[in-house]
Amino acid sequence: MRASKFCSASLPHTGRAAMTLPAIALWLAAACTPGAAPAPAAVGSGSASVPPSGQQIFRFDTFGDEQFWTDTLHLERAIQQGVDPTTALSVGLKVDMDALPPAVVTGIQQGTIDLHAPATTLALLKLNAVVGVVGRVETMGGRDTLTRVGVTCALCHSTVDNAFARGIGHRRDGWPNGDLNVGAIVALSRALTPQQRAVYSGWGPGKYDPRFNQDGKNTPLVLPPAYGLARVANETYTADGPISYWNAYVAVTQMHGHGNFADPRLGIRIVQTPDLVTPKLAALRAYQHGLPTPAPPAGSFDAARAGRGRAVFDRTCAGCHVGGSLTDNNRGVLHAPAETAMDGAYAARTVNKRYRTTPLRGLWQHPPYFHDGSARTLADVVAHYDRVRSLNLTAEERANLVEYLKSL
Repeated sequence: MRASKFCSASLPHTGRAAMTLPAIALWLAAACTPGAAPAPAAVGSGSASVPPSGQQIFRFDTFGDEQFWTDTLHLERAIQQGVDPTTALSVGLKVDMDALPPAVVTGIQQGTIDLHAPATTLALLKLNAVVGVVGRVETMGGRDTLTRVGVTCALCHSTVDNAFARGIGHRRDGWPNGDLNVGAIVALSRALTPQQRAVYSGWGPGKYDPRFNQDGKNTPLVLPPAYGLARVANETYTADGPISYWNAYVAVTQMHGHGNFADPRLGIRIVQTPDLVTPKLAALRAYQHGLPTPAPPAGSFDAARAGRGRAVFDRTCAGCHVGGSLTDNNRGVLHAPAETAMDGAYAARTVNKRYRTTPLRGLWQHPPYFHDGSARTLADVVAHYDRVRSLNLTAEERANLVEYLKSL
C-alpha cells in the first residue's frame, strides 16, 4: 500500500473539482509508482531498513495485529461491505485531512465524492487517512478490495481538531478520542458470540475494557489521555506498571500484536517470534513523553476565579495531587476505592486492587471524569469530593475550584 503524500507526482490541475472515486484510484495508481517511498503503515511489518520513529510507531504501527482483526474477526469484510465514511464518523473514527490530496478535499466539499459509499472508505484507507486504522487495498477483478486491516495506538489515543468538518481535521496525538465507540466497531465482526457482541455494544463512546478478553468481566474505563506523561510514573488507573509496561500490555493482549508480554501477577505469559513490540517500546515512550499537555483555549475559564480556586485546591486537594506530577503515585502511594467512594469493581480485577491519584492534565479536554466516567463535568467531580471527603466548601469555593481545574 502506498500513501499519496509520499508520492512525488503532483495532482492533475484539471478536473479537480469533479474528481470521482474512479478518478482518485487512477490518480493514485499513476502517482504512486513502484519506486515511491513506502507508506508509514509498512512499519508494522518489521521490514523497514531504518528504525521507525516514535511518531510512526504511534500512528501507523500495527505490530502485526492484522492476524487478529483480519484473520480472526474478519473486520475487513465488514468494512468492505457496509462501512461508509458517514458510518465510520458516527462511531468516532477520525480522518486526517493532511493525508488527503487537494482533489479529494474539493470532492468532499462539492459533494462529488460519496460519503455514503463503502468504496470511499477504501479510498481513505488507501491514503492512510483513517486515524488509527491501517488497511491494505488491492485491485482484484477490476475493483478495489480491502484484504488486510489492523489498528494502531492512535485509534484510541488520537483525535482531530475538526478543522474541515466534524471528525475530519488535523491530528491531535495523545488526545483521547472520546467519540470513539470501540465496542461498536468490534461488534461489527460476525465471529463474535451474541454474548460477546452484547458486551461490546454496551460500552459506548470513549470507553474500553482492557481486561474483558482476559478475565471475562466487564467494567469499561474512560480512554485516558496519552499526553503530559513525562513526569508520570505509572500510566494506568491502578498503577500496574510504567508506561512501557502498559504499551506492551495493550499492543500484545488488546491490539493482538505479534510480540511478547509477561506478568506473573496476572498469570499472563505471551511469547511470539518475531517480537514486533518490545524493540519499539523505547521510541514509543519517548514520543509519548514529548506530547505536551494542551493549554486550555483562550477565554475558557475565569482567570481571577481560577486564582482563588488554586487556594482552595492547595488547602483541600494538594495532599494527594502533589508536586509537578499532581499525583502522589510518583511517591508509591495508592488508594483503596473506599477512600474516595469510587466503584471498586475494576480495581478488584487488577494486581494492586487500588487506584492511583490521577495526574491532572488537560482536564478541560477530556470529560467525563473518574476511571469509569461517573462524573460528567468538573463540577460533578468537585461536588463528589466535597461530599465524600467532608470538605464543607461553600458554593463560591466550589465554583472557584472548578475554574482552577479548567486551567490545568
